Amino acid sequence: MIPRHLTPILRHAITQSPVVTLTGPRQSGKTTLLRRELRGWRYVSLEDPDERADAIHNPRQFLHRDDSPLIIDEAQRVPDLFSYLQGVVDERGTPGQYVLSGSHNFLLLQSISQSLAGRTRILHLLPFSISELDGRAGLSPGSLGSARTKAPRRDRDLLATLHAGCFPPIHDRKLAPREWLADYYQTYLVRDVRDVLKVGDLEAFDRFVRLCAARVGQLLNLSSLGADCGVSHVTAKRWLSVLVASFQVTLLRPHFGNLGKRFIRSPKLYFLDTGLLCYLLGIRESSQLATHPLRGSIFESHVVAELTKSYVHRGEEPRLTFWRDARGHEVDVVVDEGPQAMAIEIKSGRTVADGFFEGLRHWRRLPGRGESPCAVVYGGDEASERDGIVVYPWRAL
Repeated sequence: MIPRHLTPILRHAITQSPVVTLTGPRQSGKTTLLRRELRGWRYVSLEDPDERADAIHNPRQFLHRDDSPLIIDEAQRVPDLFSYLQGVVDERGTPGQYVLSGSHNFLLLQSISQSLAGRTRILHLLPFSISELDGRAGLSPGSLGSARTKAPRRDRDLLATLHAGCFPPIHDRKLAPREWLADYYQTYLVRDVRDVLKVGDLEAFDRFVRLCAARVGQLLNLSSLGADCGVSHVTAKRWLSVLVASFQVTLLRPHFGNLGKRFIRSPKLYFLDTGLLCYLLGIRESSQLATHPLRGSIFESHVVAELTKSYVHRGEEPRLTFWRDARGHEVDVVVDEGPQAMAIEIKSGRTVADGFFEGLRHWRRLPGRGESPCAVVYGGDEASERDGIVVYPWRAL
């Protein structure tokens, strides 16, 4: 079993809160983590028809079957149960009573907001990070630009890593990525999307997701995206919200700060797993990435995903934005943490080039940014430093 960075956060949360809620995309390892780390807890899954029937028809008996603390998996399957949970939690008033888990983040959090607001700690588990796969602590996004690192192991290939992605079954069971991801995506469409959106035409939604993949790393234009897909702006916005809520994509908002009056307002779109992204783009083999026109955007999506996991697996909200001015000057990621925002450039090239630093140099020429910590994350192997900018190999995250 590969240890997860969220484990100590989960263990601490159950000593502080009566209910802990663990969400994340399907197949991210939630059930494995809970059953491994909370061995003394009773576990039930509401995917089981008998357990679900018991929870629907005898909710009090279901919750009081014995005195053991209870893990309820796929809890969103019985929304009415949350009202009974509220009463039990308020009556007992002790931490560590229940852990709720589910893959339908939108439905689960909707039920929580109605009945358990203020009574639960919400944690998220995403697919493996590279540091988890390597069995080490990852670099904190807030330390980039100031922390140095030794050159990491070289037994992990960049293109193979991007193509496979980081979903646990692919690595735990050594499965062929493309076949597993095809099944995963079809399950996501048929079960998750149909349940949440009540979409009758799944082909239209599938086309929408694939068009999102083709726009990875770009400024999001919902009107254009909807028009290309044949749906309205309102529908495109609703569909995108489900992709975000189900942890398939993330949006980087623009960094405003006090950098002048002209700035970009649109967010940028990234996928949280590059294996799924490659599948949606029709990339069948990792070798195709070497010359693929979206290689740079796919690598950028990988780095944004790794930075996001670093926050999420510490139980924190990501504090990541990007910056671009009206003249096209850009910084790929801005970490809004600490006294000064820290800027990161992401480059897929394997050799450090002077052009890697152009955006960061412009950033440092802005008022109040002269001493800002800056970093470059690139597709090569060696750590270095140039003009006070720390260069990290992709494996260091």
